[in-house]
Amino acid sequence: MFELDTLRVIWWALLGALLIGFAVMDGYDFGLAALLRILGRDSDERHVLLETVEPTWEGNQVWFILGGGASFAAWPMLYAVSFSGMYLAIALVLLAFILRPVGFNFRGKVEHTRWQDLWDWVLVASGVVVMLVSGVAFGNLFLGVPFKLDDDLRMTWEGGFFNLLHPFALVTGLVSITMLLAHGAAWAALKADNSIAVRAARIARLACVAWAVLYVAAGVWLAYGLPGYAIASTVEPNGVSNPLFKQVAVGGSWFASYMQYPAFWLAPIAAFFGALVLQWQVGKLGVMGFIGSSLMVIGTILSAGFALFPFLLPSSLDPRSSLTVWDASSSRSTLQLMLFATVIFLPLILLYTSWVFRVMRGRVTLEHVRESRSDY
Repeated sequence: MFELDTLRVIWWALLGALLIGFAVMDGYDFGLAALLRILGRDSDERHVLLETVEPTWEGNQVWFILGGGASFAAWPMLYAVSFSGMYLAIALVLLAFILRPVGFNFRGKVEHTRWQDLWDWVLVASGVVVMLVSGVAFGNLFLGVPFKLDDDLRMTWEGGFFNLLHPFALVTGLVSITMLLAHGAAWAALKADNSIAVRAARIARLACVAWAVLYVAAGVWLAYGLPGYAIASTVEPNGVSNPLFKQVAVGGSWFASYMQYPAFWLAPIAAFFGALVLQWQVGKLGVMGFIGSSLMVIGTILSAGFALFPFLLPSSLDPRSSLTVWDASSSRSTLQLMLFATVIFLPLILLYTSWVFRVMRGRVTLEHVRESRSDY
């Protein structure tokens, strides 16, 4: 049906779509969890905030699972290198994922301040860890990660977890945190009791300003402070998946792809447009504030993905070992079979998700929480 080069681009786009789905759908969960102790001034208010996400957070995690599954099946080299080399970072993220449902379920088991405070802080930590580590991981893609492949494509990784904490990566981690704090606060402004929504709208605006400053700073650093990667040999889009069949030059600009494909500039434009919509609309009636924060998230991730194209995982030890869209994929038959399954099941996921959000529309009020407590 499709040639291998077309399938590779499709699956690059689908991987990006799954990452965006995870950031938009699960990002507000983590942003709200990180703000739990700031937005919620007492136990009842924090209960309201948690009830805004409890019906949907488990379903939202399907995007994270789909992203991991797509990496494993469509980009096996990417999966093998990143999951092996960044094992500790990924384990830290998974620990945060594991502790989150424990916090949701255990918090209300005992009506005691210290008990609830403990699980509140667990939820705060889980949100901060996922947001920070995700942003740091993106930053390290532009720095190049310390791996290399031998002639038999066996991977060697040099360096540990703390080597990932480069200043630029920490800035991108802060971009991720401020972006998702704004997203989570926009969700609270849309769904929580009006008294909480006012505070949430204020925090969303402040976080949005911080995001804009850090986003621009990261872009300037990327343009003038970090050498870009470029394929220096002939590209064979339909070639076999062997990264060592190419040459990579280091020293250009990471924004070279923007010069080659001017449409890529729509991504940062969309990010800033979403930020403006968030500033104007958050806290008002309607869903526009949350749509604005969602567009901000989408534009931010797309702008990073477009700058990296066609690289998936650049190598700092041996640039030739860098994984790209053209040399790290599964076979044509595998990509085609997966695409067939995706065309069937992804719309079903989107339809079900839309239905759930429609059923759960409306605000969670303090009155509702207090009435529910009096029933027990």
